[in-house]
Amino acid sequence: MNFDLRRAGLLLHPASLPSGTLADAERWLDFMDAAGFGMWQMLPLGLPLSGRSPYQCASAFAVDPRLFPPGDRKVSRAGMRDYADWCDRQSHWLDDYARFIAIKREQGGASWTDWPPPLRDREPRTMAAFDASHADVLKAMKVEQFDAAAYWRHLRTVAVARGIHLFGDMPLFVAHDSADVWARRELFLLDDTGHPTMVAGVPPDYFSATGQRWGNPHYNWDVMQADGFAWWRARLRAHFEWFDLVRIDHFRGLAATWMIPAADPTAVHGEWRATPGVALLRAIGADMRDDLPLVAEDLGIITPDVTALRLQFGLPGMAVLQFAFDGHADNPHKPENVQPDTVYYTGTHDNDTTLGWWRTLPDHVRPEVMQRLGVTDPGTVPDAMIATVLESRAALAMLPLQDVLYLGSEARMNTPGTSHGNWTWRFEWDALAPALAPRLLQQLQKAHRCKTTPQP
Repeated sequence: MNFDLRRAGLLLHPASLPSGTLADAERWLDFMDAAGFGMWQMLPLGLPLSGRSPYQCASAFAVDPRLFPPGDRKVSRAGMRDYADWCDRQSHWLDDYARFIAIKREQGGASWTDWPPPLRDREPRTMAAFDASHADVLKAMKVEQFDAAAYWRHLRTVAVARGIHLFGDMPLFVAHDSADVWARRELFLLDDTGHPTMVAGVPPDYFSATGQRWGNPHYNWDVMQADGFAWWRARLRAHFEWFDLVRIDHFRGLAATWMIPAADPTAVHGEWRATPGVALLRAIGADMRDDLPLVAEDLGIITPDVTALRLQFGLPGMAVLQFAFDGHADNPHKPENVQPDTVYYTGTHDNDTTLGWWRTLPDHVRPEVMQRLGVTDPGTVPDAMIATVLESRAALAMLPLQDVLYLGSEARMNTPGTSHGNWTWRFEWDALAPALAPRLLQQLQKAHRCKTTPQP
């Protein structure tokens, strides 16, 4: 990905399309094309374990079949060779994913650590018997993934024809109750029954006196490094097959991670431990011939070692305009401090919408925000926020669709630390009024961010 070019994009998860699925994707790409946007960013496409969060999924490789238009759920005779070849290439994750989901359903959704020990521990005879008695179920799950991959290849062709890049998202950690941890226990810090010994999170800070305890198991980096990070490299290869650009969520965890004893109910008593991020990124870079189409999510409290790691591999970082309005001159989110190697957002999926954020600001803060934006009319603040991001030095300017549509807090995607009311927002097609695309196109042209559609 060439970050010497100025681009603009829209942030919209496929679940927020009107149908809640990618059946609407071509019409959405037509709108982006008409408006001049060259980047579509989405959240992870994995199958959520419970609830709707795409950041806690059943597999680091499988996609949520519910996001894709339903296929005929069978493979034609003519397609059997393609299907068989695809299954062979994906066997390093596909077989265990299908088993994991099938067993989990039979066990009433129980976590794999609560399954009967022969299933929990993948006793060979038990697994062979399960495969034989569930052959049709396992094949159906594989066909779902095959259909999704085939549809995505078509969608990428449509996007390329319109000059639009696809921007994905990859959580650093994986869920404990996932096919990856169940099938590859040696890659994670677990006890003899499969429970984590150390879990991930972040330490106490200004926002939380007890920190955040996420509960994801930590990687056994010694084992991973011993085999050349094979699992990680396969994971990134899979993402690069789907996306032109991939954001690594919690990038700072590739420099050091906050290790919390699993028995602790909070993150207070954790400690920082270094991770082999340099060796990992070198291995991935070798696979990609040193072209790493990655974005480092480096929001929050970032130490010099994290910035050094990002710069060593030439990765762009992130900035969010909503975080810019404080009294610190060195705040990296302030427009004057944003560098070209940055993806600049009005807000992300974890922020309130810009209008919702503005409405909830304390009265004494609003005049300072307006002064910094150079506006005198409070009603123009959302427009000024968008213009500030578009006109910045950042190579890539990203706008959540909610901000483009001037929506309030009712359209917020996620509120961190809460478990209800998240990940449910969808737009309606009539919200994309006929005048919207021409207006956005004019804004992008003014900011010199309008994409160039490839010529046939």
